Amino acid sequence: MKNSKNTDSKKASSLSRRNFIRNTSLVIGGISIIPRHVLGQGFTPPSDKINLGFVGLGKQGGILANFFISNTDVQIVAGAEVWAPKQEWFKNVVEGFYAEKRQVSSYRGIKTYTDYQNLIARKDVDAVVIATPDHWHAIQSIDAMNSGKDVYCEKPMTNTIAEGRAMVNAVNKNKAVLQVGSMQRSWARFEKAKEVVRNGQLGKIKKVLVNVGDPARPYDLPAEPVPSGIDWNLWCGPAPILPYNAILAPEIVKEYPRWRYYKEVAGGILSDWGTHMFDIAQWCLDMDNTGPITYIPPKDPKAVRGLKMYYENGIEMVHEDFGREWGVRFIGELGTMDVSRSYLDSSIIDLFQPETDNYRKIVREKGNHYQNWLNAIKSRTQPICDVETGHRSASICNIANIAYELNETLYWNPEKEKFKNNKIANKSLKRKPRKYN
Repeated sequence: MKNSKNTDSKKASSLSRRNFIRNTSLVIGGISIIPRHVLGQGFTPPSDKINLGFVGLGKQGGILANFFISNTDVQIVAGAEVWAPKQEWFKNVVEGFYAEKRQVSSYRGIKTYTDYQNLIARKDVDAVVIATPDHWHAIQSIDAMNSGKDVYCEKPMTNTIAEGRAMVNAVNKNKAVLQVGSMQRSWARFEKAKEVVRNGQLGKIKKVLVNVGDPARPYDLPAEPVPSGIDWNLWCGPAPILPYNAILAPEIVKEYPRWRYYKEVAGGILSDWGTHMFDIAQWCLDMDNTGPITYIPPKDPKAVRGLKMYYENGIEMVHEDFGREWGVRFIGELGTMDVSRSYLDSSIIDLFQPETDNYRKIVREKGNHYQNWLNAIKSRTQPICDVETGHRSASICNIANIAYELNETLYWNPEKEKFKNNKIANKSLKRKPRKYN
């Protein structure tokens, strides 16, 4: 990354603004420079407001924007996207909301860019939401942090182990606040599952089943003409130039685009959903700073389920379809517990009582993963899914993909972040980025 005096100046300016937000939000009694009662109910004074920029303005970027645009702690001021039509769509949606909700007849507060570098160069942007395809996450997050910004990065955090460690180092170097979009950690049902496991209510855990989708596969879509309105070179960025196909990157997104399936830019649904469900397994088992040390793939080289993983303490974790939607099953000496976004139940009688108001509240409450990040920005503390946590959860998925591809047992050292006696596997820990500029 660039280390010019200009970059240092921008970083210093952003850090000064960051400290200003923090200091003015910590005045006695929660009263900032301008008391809220003077400004009116529901109005946040400028000294408390966090200016957000969005990188990636497609389906997921739009979903995330909806969580932030109604929050008076923040103001969305910029967006970056390689699709020109998506820039216009995002601008209209956000400006329309602010105009309606804040009764400003001609709000024109959103500036959009094709190249994200123009966005992160802005001194008035305090924090950046990264909602681009996975192969961009590390580069854009690190560039943003080196420019003095805090970051919300969609999951999976990275596609390779080396990228993940680089992001951890960037957070530490810049003293940035980075939240990974594994929002299930903010949901009450998953918090309850963690309590059950850690409190020993299932007895000693022997095995964990994680039901998520297939490993990544090589890109195989037929080439189509590149439409106008997209910078395809910039979409591919550090990845190889892939033949364009609308299934991979549609102009108008009604469903999630299929780039998630392909190894050149993502980690398959194994990573896309694995960084939700393996993440919950890690959390419940209190393994956030480590991971399994042995990965044993199924005998059938074409199999897309059956990978066995073993932690140092002997707990077995298996990538396995246990007959319910994507979720996690904990198997203990006293019984089992299943948890997902639509169920939380156990073989142990009376462990959960679905007829109670307390249980209904637990399964309904989703928390606020986004406010958790904003609070961390203001207090300069760690959010609920910090960079090391995101790195370790992504690592499981990245290693799982390597194990399926090589179809051989891998011995992993979570401290050194290397495979034992396997040069081929160790070469897969990083990728050489394509020069796209």
